[in-house]
Amino acid sequence: MTEATTVGFCGIELAHPIINGSGTFDAIAARRVFGDELLERFPFAAFVTKTVTVEPRAGNPPPRLWELPAGLLNSIGLPNRGLAGFLEHDLPVLAELPVPLIVNVMGFTRDQVATLVAAFAERDEVAALELNVSCPNVETGMLMGADPRETAALVERVRPLTAKPLIVKLTPNAADVPAVARAAQEAGADAVSLINTLRGMALEPASGEPALGGITGGVSGPAVRAIALAQVHAVAAAVSIGVVGMGGVQRGRDAADLMAAGADLVAVGTESFRDPMAGLRVATELVALPVSGAGAVV
Repeated sequence: MTEATTVGFCGIELAHPIINGSGTFDAIAARRVFGDELLERFPFAAFVTKTVTVEPRAGNPPPRLWELPAGLLNSIGLPNRGLAGFLEHDLPVLAELPVPLIVNVMGFTRDQVATLVAAFAERDEVAALELNVSCPNVETGMLMGADPRETAALVERVRPLTAKPLIVKLTPNAADVPAVARAAQEAGADAVSLINTLRGMALEPASGEPALGGITGGVSGPAVRAIALAQVHAVAAAVSIGVVGMGGVQRGRDAADLMAAGADLVAVGTESFRDPMAGLRVATELVALPVSGAGAVV
């Protein structure tokens, strides 16, 4: 990447505007497979962790993934070691990555989220926090992100606990997504990220039974690209804080479209399942796109 692609986001300097979507790239597993080569050619300008909860979670019953004609349906269910396990086992490994670390957290109550934010506020390894208020795979995961008042109350609860940037990951399943984004901004969020997956379902052809162990799951990939573009455009017009856009990004052109719609950074998610180096490829393609006289990618 060239120096011209360097971007600032919430006071964090990034080599380029492409990061990963939470839960779509396992950097610890990738390090075991690729070794130090991963550190030399890390595919993202910042790394967003899988969601961390206060207590350990086993996740949803299998099957957890179902391929769609234009994307993926997942019902993972946020499996993780919990806060104590993450701090002991995962954080030391992730701190070795050559990019800023953004920790994604989720709680079932405001106090649980506050516990997580306070714990990571003390860790120099962590550059920023992403509040997951939009996961469609856990029954109560949407509650705080589906209503502007609930979102504002959550951000107000945790904002005094840290000086680190707070990114609120919005749910696309809210009645008025820009209103939720405005509420997050007014309560003290530094940025928002969107879109998360859309709720969907598939049936196993032979039996006619639900294909996923969790019955329903989150739809991602190219199928949601147009929805992501519309919601990023609407949210970027409604707020003045940073915007991370994601949803169906497969190539540099897709990233450029989201940035033209108002995103400051773009996250690659489902495409990394097919191509682990997709983030670096998208970033390279983005730089190579022609630029108009006004400085916009065309």
